[in-house]
Amino acid sequence: MPFTATDFPGLLIYEPRVFNDDRGYFFESYNYNTFTDGGATMTFVQDNQARSTYGVIRGLHFQLNPNAQTKLIRSLSGTILDVVVDLRVGSPTFGKHFSIELSAENKKQLLVPRGFAHGYSVLTETAEVLYKCDGFYHKESEGGLMYNDPTLNIDWKVPAGKEMVAAKDLVLPNIEDCKTNFTI
Repeated sequence: MPFTATDFPGLLIYEPRVFNDDRGYFFESYNYNTFTDGGATMTFVQDNQARSTYGVIRGLHFQLNPNAQTKLIRSLSGTILDVVVDLRVGSPTFGKHFSIELSAENKKQLLVPRGFAHGYSVLTETAEVLYKCDGFYHKESEGGLMYNDPTLNIDWKVPAGKEMVAAKDLVLPNIEDCKTNFTI
């Protein structure tokens, strides 16, 4: 099976089967049947793509219920450190974070269920990231966590002073002050 379970309920790593030959490579980045057989039964309705330079940290973002989103994240070029924080009350991993390097080379993807805050840092000169969502963007439902929350103590693998963070992400709350409506 191309899915690897993590210690976080519902959080899966997807490693597609890659076919390489003299011409290059081919793989299915998403196949409804493969995902359904693996227990991932969502229907994706929106794709988002971003290009960023080294040191950019995007996140940690989420949308509240009923507009929460499941996301399937991958890097089209470069390498990112993808980070999620479980915000689902009742989850054994509530308040904990998980990170994984996703790159154009390793072709790994992260399937992030609803109820997680999500973000990533760019570890190469540039990176292009594509993520599928099972819900549409809904500005009024936006929420987030401070990327450098000392309680979370996330190592973004970007040296201090080299990080680039959007102004709106610099005013997000720490996890202790974050209000959500997620349960497991």
